[in-house]
Amino acid sequence: MFRTHYDLPLQRDVTGRFLPWIIALMVYLAILAMAGSMVLSDMARRWDRGLAGTLTVQVPPLPEGTPALDQRVQSALGVLRATPGIARADPLPRQDLQGLLEPWLGTGALNADLPVPAMIDVALAGGRIDMNGLAQRLRAAVPGAELDDHAAWLKDLLAIARAVEAVALGILALVGGAAVATVIFVSRAGLAIHGQVVELLHVMGAPDRYVARQFQSHVLGLAIRGGIIGTVLAAATLIALKRAGGEYAAGLMPDMALNQLQLVSLAAVPAIAAVLAAVTARITVMRALARMP
Repeated sequence: MFRTHYDLPLQRDVTGRFLPWIIALMVYLAILAMAGSMVLSDMARRWDRGLAGTLTVQVPPLPEGTPALDQRVQSALGVLRATPGIARADPLPRQDLQGLLEPWLGTGALNADLPVPAMIDVALAGGRIDMNGLAQRLRAAVPGAELDDHAAWLKDLLAIARAVEAVALGILALVGGAAVATVIFVSRAGLAIHGQVVELLHVMGAPDRYVARQFQSHVLGLAIRGGIIGTVLAAATLIALKRAGGEYAAGLMPDMALNQLQLVSLAAVPAIAAVLAAVTARITVMRALARMP
């Protein structure tokens, strides 16, 4: 395909030399936008499945002269287990809490002298609970206790994920529009440069679709080259981000792992870009030829 014989000297056109690089940039941006949207959406869904219907109660240690932390935890458990609509309330073991803090503080940083609050994992039974009333009862029984309702910030996270998806769709639309405009410019410029050759082909009996096929094949080859370049660059960027996310396991970066269906969707981007470029070139040339005398 890259070495197709052309009756029109399209391969020597200066206007077509930058087309592969423009397509490469657009494919690169489109793949990164789609991958970012997929990763954030997957993360939001995982958190929604894992934290939906749960609460967390934090019981901080207080200065000397106040009840011990274990007694404060038992008081909080009494309030929680007596509340209708709560199916389970269990204190988080210290080793589990240490596993959560190790990525941030380092191995062995959680010692007995470090004043770490106790955490209580609460599972809801599915009924509606007055969170404000529950929080007030907890603070009355255990001064300093804090109730974390996961639904509040999960709602914000899902809203952010939807906003990122909308931005990604906007980027794809802009990238597609820019690609179409570039192909239209290249095709019209090629027709203007080789107008005399096109007229000669018409005199020899070549139909418009034959001339359009020349441009279509030429643009398709350039778009495929650009798509391959953009895909390779995007793959290298995603691999680098995945490795960086593995090194910073504390959650500073989301997991960049993608499933097979998502990878196939990303791999289809350069093919779609090439087909879009070829169809645009054909339509542009056919319309231009129809207006020629």
